[in-house]
Amino acid sequence: MSDSKTSLPGSIDETLALLTDQNYVASRALATVLFLSLRMRRPLLLEGEAGVGKTEIAKVLSAGLNRPLIRLQCYEGLDISTAVYEWNYPAQMLEIRMSEAAGDTDRSTLEHNIFSDRYLIRRPVLQAVSDAQGPAPIFLIDELDRTDEAFEAYLLEILSEYQVTVPEVGVFKAKEPPIVIITTNRTREIHDALKRRCLYHWVDYPQADAELEIVRRKVPACNEILSGQLVAYVQKLRKLDLFKNPGVAETIDWATALTELDSVALDPETISDTIGTLLKYQDDIARIEQGEGRKILDELKTELEPT
Repeated sequence: MSDSKTSLPGSIDETLALLTDQNYVASRALATVLFLSLRMRRPLLLEGEAGVGKTEIAKVLSAGLNRPLIRLQCYEGLDISTAVYEWNYPAQMLEIRMSEAAGDTDRSTLEHNIFSDRYLIRRPVLQAVSDAQGPAPIFLIDELDRTDEAFEAYLLEILSEYQVTVPEVGVFKAKEPPIVIITTNRTREIHDALKRRCLYHWVDYPQADAELEIVRRKVPACNEILSGQLVAYVQKLRKLDLFKNPGVAETIDWATALTELDSVALDPETISDTIGTLLKYQDDIARIEQGEGRKILDELKTELEPT
C-alpha cells in the first residue's frame, strides 16, 4: 500500500491544494498542467523569466509529496561525467596497487572489482533512474537552455527510456519513472524533439493580487499597507522595460528587507536605500534614482488616496 503522503493528487483541485499547502500561489492553469503531467507521467517543461517561481515548483512537489528532490543544475559545458556518472579513479588506482602488492594479478577479477558499484559515482541523471527505496524522486533539470545542443540531444534519450547505460556495468533503468520538471529561462530555444516529449507551461509574472498573496505567505511579518504598496510598485516597475525586471523572488527579498528595517510605508529615501534588493543592474537602478522611481511613487500615492 502506498504512503498517502507520497501518492499523487487525484484531481486538479487536489493539485492546487497541494501547492497552496506549501505556500505556492498558483493559477488553475498551472495546477491543471501539473496534474496532467503527473497523471500522464510526462515531463513538465516550465518556461519563463528568471525569478518567477519555476524551480520552486519542483521543491514544492518534493515537500508536498514527501519525495526526494534530485537537481541537475545546467550550465554551459555540462558533460556526462558531471551530469550522469563517473568512476572514482583515485580509489580504483589504490585498489589496483593493493591487489598488485598482495599478488592478486588475475586481470578479469581485478577488472570486475574496480568496475563495481562501489567505485561508481552517481551524478543526478543516474541517481534519478536508479532503483531506490521508496517512491520515485522529483528530478529537476534546471535552466536547460544554458547547456549546449549535444547535451540536450543526450537528455532526449534519457527522457525516452528513463535508463542509463554504463558500459562497464550495464543498464540502469527506473522501475518507476521519476517526476521530471524541466525549467528554461528562454535564453535559447529548446528543440522541438524534446518539447514533444513534455507538457508545457509558460510561467509569467503574477498579477498584483496573486503577488500580494505570495508576499503575505512568504513574509507574514510585513504589514498590510507596506505589502500593498511594494507589490504595486513592483508591478509598475515591470512596465518600464528595464534590462532585468524584478522577479517574484526579488519582491519577496524586498518585502523581507523592508520588514527588517521596520518600514511601514514606501518613501523615496527607503526605496533608494533598498533598491539593490529589487534591481540587480546599475543601469536599471540609475534609471529609477534619476526620476522614474519618484514618478511611480507619486502615481501610487494618487491611486491609493481615498476618494
